[in-house]
Amino acid sequence: MINDVAPLQLGKYNRLQVIKELDFGLYLDGFEGEEILIPRVYVPEGTEIGQFLDVFIYRDSEDRLIATTLKPFATVGEFAYLKVKDVSKLGVFLDWGLMKDLFVPFGEQLSKMAVGRSYLVYIYIDEETQRIVASAKIDKFLPEVTQALNERDEVELLPYEYTDLGIKALINKCKIGVIYKNEVFRDVNLGEFTIGYIKKIRDDSKIDLTLEKIGFDRIDNVKQSILSSLYAQKGFLPYNDKTDAEVIYSNLQMSKKDFKKAIGGLYKDKKISIKEDGIYIVQSE
Repeated sequence: MINDVAPLQLGKYNRLQVIKELDFGLYLDGFEGEEILIPRVYVPEGTEIGQFLDVFIYRDSEDRLIATTLKPFATVGEFAYLKVKDVSKLGVFLDWGLMKDLFVPFGEQLSKMAVGRSYLVYIYIDEETQRIVASAKIDKFLPEVTQALNERDEVELLPYEYTDLGIKALINKCKIGVIYKNEVFRDVNLGEFTIGYIKKIRDDSKIDLTLEKIGFDRIDNVKQSILSSLYAQKGFLPYNDKTDAEVIYSNLQMSKKDFKKAIGGLYKDKKISIKEDGIYIVQSE
């Protein structure tokens, strides 16, 4: 969101007025006498003195304030799933969509971060240096006061890490939960927001997640998925309640438990017939 009032906000978008033009770029009014350079390469064609530009403000390698019309993948105060570009003696550098990479000090790593791998980080301004940095120790940046979460709630998830149990995910940008691997029945891309559901909130406040709707709504969706597959395969699927669970998961992206409940419901509704070699759609007369 664009900020159109003072004071200047480092690491965020600001609306600033052009006050001076030079060969190498424009200077913008940064308030309180501060002039901020936007290099010529980022200046929109036709920009004139007196106009306002929506720009992102950061510091260059010499700690000078710089404006750009490029949009980083995330801004100060946000979580982001970013890839490591380089490692130095002091920390690692992440690609966040700007010419200058985002720095993660070694003290802000949970474990050694490797070039080419991506990690969930929180972007903030270091109080001592006033530089924009990131931290992989996301727990300490989760808000102390958050919205109430209840079992069965639909939530926004940002999956970010595979574990022995399953996939860790950020919930509504305020909590961490786990999607258990034996309950993942579709492709999950780390770093991509997706819709999920609160399956259980444990006594220790840990949260179990699921990607499927809970209860009858979920089974209704599974039933519809099976019918769609039947129509696509000319009315026949070579699976029934005796088919191996891994085969069902691999081909239909659902658990055998849900599959059995769904075909039982479809059979009761007289929409399919169940035979030794699989299930058949019942053609309406």
